[in-house]
Amino acid sequence: MKLHITTLVLALGSTAAFAGPTCNVPEEKWMKEADFKAGLEKQGYQIRTFKVSKGKCYEIYGLDKAGKKVEIYFDPATGAEIERK
Repeated sequence: MKLHITTLVLALGSTAAFAGPTCNVPEEKWMKEADFKAGLEKQGYQIRTFKVSKGKCYEIYGLDKAGKKVEIYFDPATGAEIERK
């Protein structure tokens, strides 16, 4: 029984470590996805994947203007970068 509890605790702890940030912004205040992506592309980003994260932030996977792989979370209302991995 102790082994099962320990395994569960470790599993839950490890998933929290991989969770992204949370954006607490009402969806009616979000920037339009197309406008947001166009703005990033003008800054030199090459977006391979764009999505809304589980934490309700805009999230991109792609390349920055130097060609380096990026995973970045953005506030969907302001477009401000929140976290980069």
